[in-house]
Amino acid sequence: MPAKGKHRRPKHYRITRKLALAGTGGAALTLPLISATTAGAVETAAAPTTYSVVVGDTLSEIAAKHSVSGGWQQLYAANRSVVGDNPSIIRPGIKLKLGTPTETDRASRSAARTTLTPAAKPAVKTTTAAVKPATAYPNNLDGWIRESLAVMAKHGIPGSYNGIHRNVMRESSGNPLAINNWDINAQNGIPSKGLLQVIDPTFRAYHVPGTSTNSYDPVANITAACNYAAARYGSIDNVNGAY
Repeated sequence: MPAKGKHRRPKHYRITRKLALAGTGGAALTLPLISATTAGAVETAAAPTTYSVVVGDTLSEIAAKHSVSGGWQQLYAANRSVVGDNPSIIRPGIKLKLGTPTETDRASRSAARTTLTPAAKPAVKTTTAAVKPATAYPNNLDGWIRESLAVMAKHGIPGSYNGIHRNVMRESSGNPLAINNWDINAQNGIPSKGLLQVIDPTFRAYHVPGTSTNSYDPVANITAACNYAAARYGSIDNVNGAY
């Protein structure tokens, strides 16, 4: 017969710490129980940067409560413009900056660096057609003749530089304000005017668009006279006397 087993009275141990058994195969790890409230990440509130004064506050108490670097002296220095000349008197309702000017500036710069800004739009390359500058003509007889020839070419009016110059020198000696007050035209009240001595009715009839309507204008006078000469003689180059 098998021997009778001896029954031992189990010993009771006082548990002073809560334990949890975590199975790992054949062995067991004993871990302390952690409450849900401590298992999560602990969030710390950002220190305020300003403080609104209430009745009974003093700068020293505010500096101590908010751990202001430099104490109440630094707090006063940073807020003297709102506190006034007496640091012992602070009015309820005013807002104090808790950080020193240096700390405030550093925080502002740090915030500015971390602030996301929209990407700048790439510059749009634009191309514009080259604009040919207008030819500048000198304000003298040479310039007037060359400008008139350019206008004549646009309107198909024949004539050459030499033909124009020869007739101008005979009719007015190159004076754009020349006027004939003695011939038959003058006696009829329509004196010849300008570089090529054109009477007003002829000027109006043969005026070329794009030029001045003033018969004394050098370019307008030459162009109208050449237009008339082309209609009557074929070209100003064919004119060798009064026309």
